Amino acid sequence: MPPDSAEQRVVLVTGPSGAGRSTAISALEDLGYEAIDNLPLSLVPRLLDGPALGHPVALGIDVRNRDFSATRLIELIDRLTRAPELRLEVLYLDASPDALVRRYSETRRRHPLAPSDAPLEGITQEIDVLAPIRVRADVLIETTDLSPHDLRAELEHWFAPNSGARLAVSLHSFSYKRGVPRGLDLMFDCRFLANPHWVAALRALDGRDPKVAEYVAADPRFLEFFSKVRDLILFLLPAHVEEGKSHLAIGFGCTGGQHRSVAVTEGMANAIAAAGWQVSKRHRELERRGKSQPVVKAGSGA
Repeated sequence: MPPDSAEQRVVLVTGPSGAGRSTAISALEDLGYEAIDNLPLSLVPRLLDGPALGHPVALGIDVRNRDFSATRLIELIDRLTRAPELRLEVLYLDASPDALVRRYSETRRRHPLAPSDAPLEGITQEIDVLAPIRVRADVLIETTDLSPHDLRAELEHWFAPNSGARLAVSLHSFSYKRGVPRGLDLMFDCRFLANPHWVAALRALDGRDPKVAEYVAADPRFLEFFSKVRDLILFLLPAHVEEGKSHLAIGFGCTGGQHRSVAVTEGMANAIAAAGWQVSKRHRELERRGKSQPVVKAGSGA
C-alpha cells in the first residue's frame, strides 16, 4: 500500500557548520524534495500550513537562521511532530571537531559564531549549542570519513521518496528515569534482566563492552526474551513495508540507560542487520555523556 497521499513528508536538516548540511540539502533536492535553506524558524509552520504539497520538503536549519535557538528548534520539532498531517524526520549531520577544523581550513571560511577568531572557537561553541538537537535526531549521520559521494549514497538509502521497500529501522536505548524517546513505534522494557550496575567491575562500563554483554546474556531469561523480540520484529517489518512506512523506531529501556538496554540494542541491531534490513542505533544516555558516536549502519535492504 502506498503512503497516505494526504501526509506531508518533512525532513529538517541540521548539524554543525561544515558537517555536510549544504551537500545534504542539494542531494535531497536531486531526490525530488523541495529544498529550502536557512528559512527563519517562525516561518516554517506557515510554509507547511494547508494541504499536502504532493512532494516531500527538506528544510535546512542551522545557527545562521535569523531567529535560531536550540529551544525554539526543539519547540518547533515538538509542534510538527504533533501535527497528524505531517511526517517529520530530523536529520542531524555530525563530524569530529578535527574534521570540521580541517574543512574550514581548506575553504578558508570564517565560522558564523566566531568570525574574528580561529574556527575551533566557533566549532566548539556550535557543538555545545546543538547538543540538545543532536539527541532529538531521528537519523544521525557521521560524515567525518564520508566523501560527498558517500554522503549522497547514505541519504538516498534513508530519504529516497520511493524507497518504501527500504524500510529504515532505528533502535534506541534509553533510561526510563529520563523519559521515553520521542517518536518510538515499539518499546521493550529490559529492567527485569540482571543489572551489571551492581557488579563493581562492570559499573563504569556500558553495554557495548563484551563483559557487560556477556553478563546480561547470562541471565536465564535473556535468551528467550531476545529471541522472541527479534522474531516479533522480523515478523512485523515486512508488514510495515506493505503499509508504506519508510521508518520504524524501536526502543529498549532500562533504569540508567547504560548497561542492559545498550547491550540488547547492540545485539538486536546486529541480528536485524544480519537479516538484511537497514539499521541504525542510538544510545541516548551515552550520547548525553559524550560516550557515543553513533553512525548509520545499513544492511542489504529489504
